[in-house]
Amino acid sequence: MSSAVGSKKKEKKEGEGKDEVVSLRVVRTLGQQLLSSRSHINNLPRLLAFVKPTSSPDYALESILSLHSFFTPLLPQLPPPASSDKKKPPPPRDADAASEFIYLTWLRSNFDLFVSRLFSIAISSQSDPTLREVALDTIMELVKVGNGSYFHSSLYHRLLRVIVHSTLGVTDLLLKLLVSNYFKYIDVCYFTYISLEKMTRTLESEDKADNKSATSEVDIGNKSRASMELSIRKICHLLTNIQQLNGSNETSDYEMWSSAGIGAFARRPNKKNQYEITKSEDKTQIFGMHDEKDVTATDVKKRMKLKFSKAWLSFLTLTLPVDVYKQVLATLHVAVIPHLSNPVMLSDFLTRSYDIGGVISVMALSSLFILMTQHGLEYPNFYEKLYALLEPSIFMVRYRAKFFQLLDSCLKSPLLPAYLAASFCKKLSRLALSVPPSGALIIIALVHNLLRRHASINFLVHQEEIVETAKESSEAKESGVDGTENSCAGKKQGVDLFNGEEGDPIKTNAMRSSLWEIDTLRNHYCPPISRFVLSLENDLTARAKTTEVAVKDFSSGSYATIFGEEMRRRVKQVPLAFYKSTPSVLFSELDFPGWSFVSNDGEPVSIDSDLATSTEPIHSFLKRQRVE
Repeated sequence: MSSAVGSKKKEKKEGEGKDEVVSLRVVRTLGQQLLSSRSHINNLPRLLAFVKPTSSPDYALESILSLHSFFTPLLPQLPPPASSDKKKPPPPRDADAASEFIYLTWLRSNFDLFVSRLFSIAISSQSDPTLREVALDTIMELVKVGNGSYFHSSLYHRLLRVIVHSTLGVTDLLLKLLVSNYFKYIDVCYFTYISLEKMTRTLESEDKADNKSATSEVDIGNKSRASMELSIRKICHLLTNIQQLNGSNETSDYEMWSSAGIGAFARRPNKKNQYEITKSEDKTQIFGMHDEKDVTATDVKKRMKLKFSKAWLSFLTLTLPVDVYKQVLATLHVAVIPHLSNPVMLSDFLTRSYDIGGVISVMALSSLFILMTQHGLEYPNFYEKLYALLEPSIFMVRYRAKFFQLLDSCLKSPLLPAYLAASFCKKLSRLALSVPPSGALIIIALVHNLLRRHASINFLVHQEEIVETAKESSEAKESGVDGTENSCAGKKQGVDLFNGEEGDPIKTNAMRSSLWEIDTLRNHYCPPISRFVLSLENDLTARAKTTEVAVKDFSSGSYATIFGEEMRRRVKQVPLAFYKSTPSVLFSELDFPGWSFVSNDGEPVSIDSDLATSTEPIHSFLKRQRVE
């Protein structure tokens, strides 16, 4: 006996010193024995011991392949898991049946442990990337066949929940593999919508609970908020990467992951030959079809659209981070609204976003405009909010090109009242005094289109009537004197009654003003602006002789684009700058009457004697003349 024990210890020590290939061969042998006979069932826990993130990738890979091959044919025989709400059958009274029941229950617990280990490997950053991919593929294979050839939605929901609530980043390998390899299957996308809707509702309740219960542990609160924001980013990433159905009417175009094919969308019969609904599917998922042949492509698209709508509407109720908020608003009108069952359901979200102001309002304008023009949404204060967005900062934001195109579209209707068109025209003209050259080009294009569409405000171009001051106007009203009778006595030049600080377009007095700001652009230092503003001298009321300007051609301009266009432009005459005599000062006192120039020592600066004795004004020598 002692000699046998000694020989075993000796063999163990020799095995530890041998190459790893020998040990890997032993692991492979354990798997082969497990698959060959039930007598080697004790190899199951030994193989499970290698399925963990800290194991060698070769050990774990061999164990995963063997255990997957072992459990796949046994899944239909296994009892429901302990966490399942399904009614569990009582243990049989017969001794053989009772032992078989205990054996299958033990297999179920080991299978659940195997799945948990696969989840740990898949989400662990310490695991080998190839091993993580194998773990994900194994889980999806179990999802494929683990529910009697139907899609195992509960197992797939566990996978998504583990991914969303893990510390994995949005750019992690696991999410890339899931999106690229499995989001092309229609049933995977369908149950992804269902799972993400459930998780967003859970996050919403947690978010409300965190807001109500204020805790003194600031670090814990920040950590929970950071983890929730990470989960929101991953949910947004999954939602935005699901491919939408095409417009085909044939079911053969829909590639399914589960072996049941399109029948996964139909009712499934139970043992009593009746059609029941599983817990993972609510009544809205069922068409009432009894056969795979009854399910058409239109039915599938209808159900997909319903789940898509529920998932997105549930996601938009969350408190989104600012970067996610902007990302969603930037793509909402293209990727979400066309696929919703009822796009008007987004009206509350979009109106709240539009009321925030700033960049958020600019980004929400695209989707809100679609709801108003295509889906009958009424928003009474729309133009007041749009008018409030016209600020100098709007010409610097990233999404200005789309905003100005939408602004031009919103002001396109000929049914707009004259005061509204005049207010927008005047506000844009006032902004032309403070925006960069690229912004001035956009303003000229917008003003050009407004004047051409609304003939009733063309008098703003050259209003010869001298306007009276606000003070004298109020005095005239109080005294009861008619302003038209004493127009010459109570009016002064140089007073603009337009109120640029007023937020209500009705009260801006734009109809009593003129576009003198546009006239100042004639002498703009940027040649394209001074040339483009000359287009407003044409009679824009003659619609047959004029055309509207495409705002999109100017909306994405910058200093670089303007400079590039000028460099490519061929000119016949080149402007020259020269001086009859070399100047000694940059600015002269005659250019700034009433100002005095002193040096750093506090002494007055004398004007150059040559310039002082010249008979011509000093500014004529200092200003550069441009030849057109």
